Amino acid sequence: MMCKAGKSIHLIEVRRRPGRPTEGLMRVGPFVFPCALGRTGTTMLKHEGDGATPVGELQLLYGYFRGDRSPSGPPKCRFSLRQIKAGDGWCDASGDRNYNRPVKLPYRASHERMTREDRLYDICMVSDWNMRPAIRNRGSAIFFHIAKPGFPPTEGCIAVSPRAMARILLLIGPSTRIRIHR
Repeated sequence: MMCKAGKSIHLIEVRRRPGRPTEGLMRVGPFVFPCALGRTGTTMLKHEGDGATPVGELQLLYGYFRGDRSPSGPPKCRFSLRQIKAGDGWCDASGDRNYNRPVKLPYRASHERMTREDRLYDICMVSDWNMRPAIRNRGSAIFFHIAKPGFPPTEGCIAVSPRAMARILLLIGPSTRIRIHR
């Protein structure tokens, strides 16, 4: 489903908070939102399982939402959103042919479920990190998603509060890039 079109912000800037390598500040146009970063901070040399958020520019490609938790339908945005189904997963097995791609569950190789109980993927935007092509062991599932309360570290993603996500989705579109600074 494609949401409302219009002018959008082309660049989101993410900087680590001084003295807090797993927390960041995300500038979206004139707004600044706190965000969670990877459990080992940021890195220029991303590897699968290192828990770091990659430094660089990421293109947001499309998103997912939990329809069973969105009684009023998909969130308002300018992106193509897919409703997460019970059989949706994401392959994180670097040796698998579907590494860093969506897969249908059950799946034989290592993967994560998109239907999470902790609500992190209630809204989940997919970035182009290590997608074209997916390079073995360079990292997978670098998403922009909902943070846990208190902003504890992620496994390498960027995460904001549900309220911030709702506001940000109205401001960004398919041409938006996220620049993560060291």
